[in-house]
Amino acid sequence: MTIEADKIDYFTNKVYDWVLTRGPYILFGLALLFIGLWLIKLLAKWIQSDMHRRDVNPSLRPFLTSLLVITLRILLVLTVMPIIGIQLTFLTVLIGGISVAAGLALSGTLQNFASGVLILLLKPFVVGDNIIAQNQEGTVTSIQIFYTIVTTFDNRTVVIPNSKLSNEVIINISREGSRRLDVELKFSYGIDYDKIAEIFNRTTDEFKDCLKTPKRRIGVSSLDDSGYKVALNVWVKAHGFTDTKLTFQKALLENLKSGDIKLPGMGD
Repeated sequence: MTIEADKIDYFTNKVYDWVLTRGPYILFGLALLFIGLWLIKLLAKWIQSDMHRRDVNPSLRPFLTSLLVITLRILLVLTVMPIIGIQLTFLTVLIGGISVAAGLALSGTLQNFASGVLILLLKPFVVGDNIIAQNQEGTVTSIQIFYTIVTTFDNRTVVIPNSKLSNEVIINISREGSRRLDVELKFSYGIDYDKIAEIFNRTTDEFKDCLKTPKRRIGVSSLDDSGYKVALNVWVKAHGFTDTKLTFQKALLENLKSGDIKLPGMGD
């Protein structure tokens, strides 16, 4: 019985010493953990309201907030663990190895992810813009974290990885709100230029989709052996550009015909 009592006393003393030695550190670490989690929660709410105020893309807000919160929580736990006496040497090596393996396996995906974040933040284009990218021309219908969806003008859905859009040339053909419509036609030298210019100007004035500013430009663009070319530069709205071009050229052709102006290839 004496031996048993000695063992109990020894165990009790060890526990008592451990509590006296490590107890304050454990209590401090737990207090730091709870206070840190509370501060991170407050920071997340502030970041959400600040991104809303700055008009950050709605699809990006929850992702950025979650990324920041998770990162801060991991750093907080890693800070608290040594305080309460948990060594991080093995854990650090394990996390490092897993990170390297995951980085190699997901390099392409991570590149698309980073590119998606940059596109949503820098906004080289937004949903509704008409763009030319990867030899595709169409309207941006959706911007996701990993890819962007473009609907072409002949109604094809094109899914483009964001890394392709962030590392290569993108032509945004609608951001400025207007585009220049260029028309060039050839006439024989027997046709008076002033009469052609009058028809060009009248057609532009009558066409409701032509903008008043910037000012139009009409002139002789080239001189050939068989005739001369007249060029017209007029500004129209960017959206619906192709429809406007087709309709305007039809109206111009009809006015040239009604003015007895013959184009090459037209019969007598």
